Amino acid sequence: MAYTPEQLVALERALATGEQRLTFGDRTVEYRSVEELIAAIDVVRRALQEQEIAAGTAKRRPRRVVVSTGKAT
Repeated sequence: MAYTPEQLVALERALATGEQRLTFGDRTVEYRSVEELIAAIDVVRRALQEQEIAAGTAKRRPRRVVVSTGKAT
């Protein structure tokens, strides 16, 4: 299923305000717990990332190189 950023925003807003019932278009979903709502947010985030990767629009994380030096004995 393709998710939209608006759906993610609605889920995050519901989490922040304590709502457990959300309506997307003609569908209404009621979450039983905060944990279930957080799991739904994680699913939507991952799906949106996968959609960005498939479309070639994903932002790449910058690489980080850590150099450590010390005196050899």
